[in-house]
Amino acid sequence: MKKIRVAILGQGRSGRDIHGRCLSGMTDMYEIVATVDTLADRRERSRNEYGCETFEDYRSLLDRKDIDLVINALPSHLHVPVTLEFINAGFNIVCDKPLARKVSEVDTLIAAAEKSGKLFTVFQQSRYSPLFTKMREIINSGVLGRIVQINIRYNGFQRRWDWQTLQEFNGGSLLNTGPHPVDQALQLFGTDIIPEVKCFMDRVNTFGDAEDYVKLILSGPGRPVIDIEISSCSAFPQNTYEIYASNGGLKASGSKIEWKYFKPEEAPEQHLIKTPLSKEDGTPAYCSEKLIWYEESADLSEETRDTFKFMTTKFYTMIYRAMTEGAPLEITPQQVRQQIAVMEEAHRQNPLSRLDG
Repeated sequence: MKKIRVAILGQGRSGRDIHGRCLSGMTDMYEIVATVDTLADRRERSRNEYGCETFEDYRSLLDRKDIDLVINALPSHLHVPVTLEFINAGFNIVCDKPLARKVSEVDTLIAAAEKSGKLFTVFQQSRYSPLFTKMREIINSGVLGRIVQINIRYNGFQRRWDWQTLQEFNGGSLLNTGPHPVDQALQLFGTDIIPEVKCFMDRVNTFGDAEDYVKLILSGPGRPVIDIEISSCSAFPQNTYEIYASNGGLKASGSKIEWKYFKPEEAPEQHLIKTPLSKEDGTPAYCSEKLIWYEESADLSEETRDTFKFMTTKFYTMIYRAMTEGAPLEITPQQVRQQIAVMEEAHRQNPLSRLDG
């Protein structure tokens, strides 16, 4: 098998603990040949862990001809400018999330990639979440009927004080965590239109100037209402996913997914009655009927044992097939453009003051 030679920009929690950890185990497909980080200890660690070259400045790689793929895992505010530099230098590139703050920035990157003819996509690995893919399978089976509302909850209770709490670094819960649930939501909503957006943001437990509470509602004609919460002040987090539908519903969290439904063809035949309902003895009655409910569940413990590695392996297997076999990308920058449009509108509706300096 051909090995793809990779350079990883950044050796922080994403560059090392997600990208590097996964790719260093996919030795039949990938070889990490270079890493970049401004911190000397991180460069030394990556040299020992991958046996690769290390650099303090990413610009040291721009003239290299022996690198097949660059992964931009630098801090969020460097995603657009550095990705653009590597696209213009003729590299295939994967950019970590969030891709950008504004749609205009995404358009610039897409135009540059189309001109270069190189692969360009975004690390939206949660598209391969076991719970999410199982939920899509159930929705597509049709047993739940028409999907009316989808709730997605990425909630918990946390205080945070690092650089990802600052607007100047493209921080905040919507850009940090939001790319995961928003990407999933748009796959369920449909990628052909931009949804109507209503968003509420707040700063609760953060030490920075960006939001750590987000309530985001997406809607559109003929589409389900999608209710997304990303909260750092939820002491009793509920199901990650919940679906309301015409024939039943679904809930999922952790490694377990449960759904129940009735079959319309088995339901009692009913028709609209305008006159008051009465029991057999003539006393007032309320609508009631007995439906035959089917209840199913799935335990995805094996797939969710190491969710980050599972999703990342799926993502880079997809990238490998795209680069070696010409397979189409399953995650495209055009899809991510829709996500950034939603987030840009959410930020427009919720202008937050910034820290001085």
